[in-house]
Amino acid sequence: MNKKTIGIVGVGNVGSTLAFTLATKNICSTLLLKDVRENFVQAMALDISQATNAARSKTITKACLKNEEFKDCDVVVITAGIARKPGMSRDDLLLTNAKIMTSVINDILPNNKNAIFIIVSNPLDVMVYTALKASNLPRNKVIGMAGILDSARMSHFIFEKIGYGQGQIEASVMGGHGDDMVPLADFSTVAGVKLDELLSKEDVDDIVNKTKNGGAQIVKLLETGSAYYAPAYSTTLMIEAILEDKKKIYPCAIMLEGEYGYENIVSGVPVMLGSNGVEKVIELNLKEEQKKQFAKSVSSVQELVDILKEKFLNN
Repeated sequence: MNKKTIGIVGVGNVGSTLAFTLATKNICSTLLLKDVRENFVQAMALDISQATNAARSKTITKACLKNEEFKDCDVVVITAGIARKPGMSRDDLLLTNAKIMTSVINDILPNNKNAIFIIVSNPLDVMVYTALKASNLPRNKVIGMAGILDSARMSHFIFEKIGYGQGQIEASVMGGHGDDMVPLADFSTVAGVKLDELLSKEDVDDIVNKTKNGGAQIVKLLETGSAYYAPAYSTTLMIEAILEDKKKIYPCAIMLEGEYGYENIVSGVPVMLGSNGVEKVIELNLKEEQKKQFAKSVSSVQELVDILKEKFLNN
């Protein structure tokens, strides 16, 4: 087991599921939990600690009630923020969660200056942007979790459509974590066979549309919350790649610095994750239509960033 410390800020459904997964899988030596609800975070730490004993895991889970207790993390995951409710767009979350994100960064950065930060809060891409501006950290150390989740959703809808290949489906999604994400059908395969060789254009288009609405569908069904198992497990994969220096390629939200022709904007692109966080950005050879879709996705994020600059960052 890695002698590593992971911190999680925000132990709602996603944060607590992530903590449970990390602790019982014996991925780190210490797990630090932080939440504004003090009784709740203590209860979660106690419950998860008891689960680790059942699992014979050596991970020690602690609730941190003071900022100075939340320290020396190798990876910090931030899920803090208000959740999206039915009828609420990701845009509605923007200003409230930007204030929460900035406050969290200001509280925890002084005691975690060497940490790699994984952002899970929504609206995802703009929260990564906010965290970067609040922390002044290099882009390789502030990474958004969304692409793995969106790709997993696409894989599910592919399986739902064809009825076979579970565990052998590789789907790929780029762009912002929102309605303008870009599912890449021609970079998606079932046991190495391209999607368009297995399905009609109509079926592929249906999968793309379902992928874009995958999160909203769960919000609608739950009525009082949003997805948490798939987001938590997707975050676990990123943490494993970083702590174990796996050099794995995953779609993640990062600040673009010229890649795909964009500067100073966050979007989801394939990256290599290792001990330094984002160690390489992979530039796919996109078709013209995909470039247009990606441009639209980047534009949607830019609109939110502009609102953020006007109403929050410059105040």
